Amino acid sequence: MFKEMHDLFRWAWLIPALPFLSFLLIAFVTKRSKGLSSTVSILAILTALGLAVAIGLGIIQSGAEIVEHPVIVSANWLNIGGLKINFGTIVDPLSAMMLFVVTLVASMVQIYSLGYMHGDKGWSRYYAYQSLFASSMLGMVIATNLLQLFIFWELVGLCSYLLIGFWYFKVSAREAAKKAFITTRVGDFGLLLGILFLYNKFGTLDFTALSAALSTSLQNVAVVGTAGYVTVMAFLIFMGPMGKSGQFPLHVWLPDAMEGPTPVSALIHAATMVVAGVYLVAKMYFLFQASPAALQFVAGIGAFTALFAATIAIAQDDIKRILAYSTLSQLGYMIFALGVGSYSGSMFHLMTHAFFKALMFLGAGSVIHAMHEKQNIWDMGGLWKKMPITGWTFFIGVLAISGIPPFAGFWSKDELLANALQNGHPIVYAVGLFTAFLTAFYMSRLFFVAFMGPEKPENHPHESPWTMTIPLIVLATFSTIGGLAALPSHNFAFFIHFGEFEPEGMNWGLAGISVIAGLLGMGLAYYIYIKKAISSESIVARFPVPYKILKNKYYIDELYLWIIHNIMDGLAKVLYFFDIYIIDGIINGIALLTRGSAKGLRRMSTGQLQTYAMVFFFAVVVIFMVFAFGEGQFSSLNPLAMLGGVK
Repeated sequence: MFKEMHDLFRWAWLIPALPFLSFLLIAFVTKRSKGLSSTVSILAILTALGLAVAIGLGIIQSGAEIVEHPVIVSANWLNIGGLKINFGTIVDPLSAMMLFVVTLVASMVQIYSLGYMHGDKGWSRYYAYQSLFASSMLGMVIATNLLQLFIFWELVGLCSYLLIGFWYFKVSAREAAKKAFITTRVGDFGLLLGILFLYNKFGTLDFTALSAALSTSLQNVAVVGTAGYVTVMAFLIFMGPMGKSGQFPLHVWLPDAMEGPTPVSALIHAATMVVAGVYLVAKMYFLFQASPAALQFVAGIGAFTALFAATIAIAQDDIKRILAYSTLSQLGYMIFALGVGSYSGSMFHLMTHAFFKALMFLGAGSVIHAMHEKQNIWDMGGLWKKMPITGWTFFIGVLAISGIPPFAGFWSKDELLANALQNGHPIVYAVGLFTAFLTAFYMSRLFFVAFMGPEKPENHPHESPWTMTIPLIVLATFSTIGGLAALPSHNFAFFIHFGEFEPEGMNWGLAGISVIAGLLGMGLAYYIYIKKAISSESIVARFPVPYKILKNKYYIDELYLWIIHNIMDGLAKVLYFFDIYIIDGIINGIALLTRGSAKGLRRMSTGQLQTYAMVFFFAVVVIFMVFAFGEGQFSSLNPLAMLGGVK
């Protein structure tokens, strides 16, 4: 069976190639025809989805053999001296899962955009960017080496810049695009250093070869001192995911990315840019496993980000920003799961999160579309009756992210929480459990206020067109049953596994505790915002300082601006004055001295024969007088006398 699937896997390159081809066609051929541009883009991504499904089914049928023997197809791209770089494709369970998730979400987003972006002047440009974005992420997923991955990694960053700033006539959109691009570049600089250090140490960037070389080096750790070097490289590599996946303190760009069209937010937050960092850590997991210190750091950053973002979300009022901080928190879950050794739990949660987060962002877009661009949840209310499809599907997303069975989030979140406790990380488990309570609370708060709150008479919402509701139904279906795929009885579990496959059953005791935490969070939100047993205004009035801190996101953005304006700008001024008055002063002083000396010497060199003859004549006269009257008043001028010589 595996040999029969091998030929299919060799065609994986078509999956990123098809949307890239659609990008070229839209950019150079169909850009003047809106209908043709969207048709080309959607057909390309749907065809890619079909290929991804076929490869995924092939992975399932191949069973454990594909885990041990991934299919790699590559060709030499660069060969200079000792540097040899291949470009190709790798098909293994992890890449197959990512291919399916990215193409599914991208397909739903592009179909949804037919309704949401209707009438937009940049229609063709929008679909061209969408195609390039999907192609870049898919190219990154099947990369066989770090250099190839880094090229597509940077293309993903470029596409996020283009799409976040899609409405470039808005100042806020332009600034958000620049903020995202610059912030992620900070992390990418560390990633690039890590790639260079890896090549310097092991002489290869190929994932398979790196894994083998690292294993060999660690066996001689006492001789070559590899352990410390590996830790440094792991930290540098992790800087890239910290930026792309919005981990503290490089998280500040992600909430502002909401300035782009809502379908863009769904694509960025669910299946492309932000999960690229998680995917990279998973792809390089052999490196992190070799450094316990690096894994501890990853777990700590992930747990802190999960809790940090969740606390901010409970005080936000913009529907998209609540979802943005929810994404940050869920990314923290995925990162700390990798840090505590729950590789399968992290990848499983990446997959299920893509389903329900894309669902909720598109649901939010449906609400914004119906509310004529209003985004504050307190301006909404009564949407459940007016928008039943959007309401029911959004509620499924809330149940999934809250970890309520049998929805997808229950299976993935409980697996990574259980692994955190069982692998000896009780503090991380406690943080994750409390974050699960907060997640259920703030997501239920959003739903109860926007959909079940009092209807506003000035609003006249209506259900979205079928182009927007069909993707909601599809994603709601996956958010409902998607978690069942990883049950031990299914070969689907190969999708999210690392190393030797050993199916494990659910720890129902720990699962029950996390479900109770989710129900308590939902119950508290219902008690405050539906039953009105406690006034939310009274809570704010009683705790004004904590509320203000959370509302203003711990003033991290303000702190960064203060550092930029006072420390960085101040240092720049000091360096400027040092350059002008010290460096330039010395250089200009030498130049002035040289120029002054030249002016003096120039006066002595007139170029006139008469002047030279007169100078020569007077010189001869002076010398004659010195020698002729050496005994007299000129004796002091006699050079021989001064030297004590013969008179």
